[in-house]
Amino acid sequence: MKSIDNFKSVIDKYEIIFFDAFGVIKTYQGLVPGIEKTFAYLEQQNKEYYIVTNDASRSPAQLAESYHKKGLNAITADRVISSGMLTKEYLDLKVNDGIVAYLGTPESSHYIESSGLKTLPVSQIDSSNIDKVSAMIFLDDEGFDWCNDLNKTVNLLRKRTIPVIVANTDHAYPLSVNDVSIAIGGIASMIENIVGKKFIRFGKPDSQMFMFAYDLIREYRPVSKKQIVMVGDTLQTDILGGNKFGLDTVLVLSGNTLPGEAETRINATGIAPTYICENAVVQLDGLGF
Repeated sequence: MKSIDNFKSVIDKYEIIFFDAFGVIKTYQGLVPGIEKTFAYLEQQNKEYYIVTNDASRSPAQLAESYHKKGLNAITADRVISSGMLTKEYLDLKVNDGIVAYLGTPESSHYIESSGLKTLPVSQIDSSNIDKVSAMIFLDDEGFDWCNDLNKTVNLLRKRTIPVIVANTDHAYPLSVNDVSIAIGGIASMIENIVGKKFIRFGKPDSQMFMFAYDLIREYRPVSKKQIVMVGDTLQTDILGGNKFGLDTVLVLSGNTLPGEAETRINATGIAPTYICENAVVQLDGLGF
């Protein structure tokens, strides 16, 4: 584990950079200050980069647009690899018909609808359609009534033996420097314990997330894992997932892991990144930017 002062040295060493989104590129306040310099340098050096995210709340195009609105145009839809894409792949292979119920916003149901399946928010499940529900997906922590719809989800899964997919495995995400909010992965874990059934999970730290990204790249170019680095702010998802898949990893201290607690958390969890850096901002002094 090595501390580095300038994220430029990471870009110079690797051919492909995987970035987590929240806590690395953006925070609750907006873009990480100076992050646009990183993407300018990536483009100048002709380095490949992807946003590898557990955010299944919107389609890749909508996620890319959210960066454009903040002034970061370098992230396009083809640069976004989300856990929702793995969910779509599973549905294409395993669920042929019926209704797919979901918890989340209408925008998050994009991944279900793009598989040609009928979607239904949990709030609309009743005695007339419950027998037609063929799968259940946890997509986003917004867009539903936490009391009524979570209770309805529990009872749906008690009554029906169907595959249950957790498209975002994050348990919490930062709302401010001091506060966090429960994410859909945390809700799914609670309901999993209540109903006593095992759910299917996509997203970091699951290796399938990294294999999916790796395979997408290998479709058009040869690449080895030694050429890729994963950059994230959370030990239990970004760093653990990258480590398990055999990638070098960079822990940045601009999100979930704060500078004063990084060493304690690493020692407590045993999850060690290859590098630690204050943030993913390239210092461009003297580089012509």
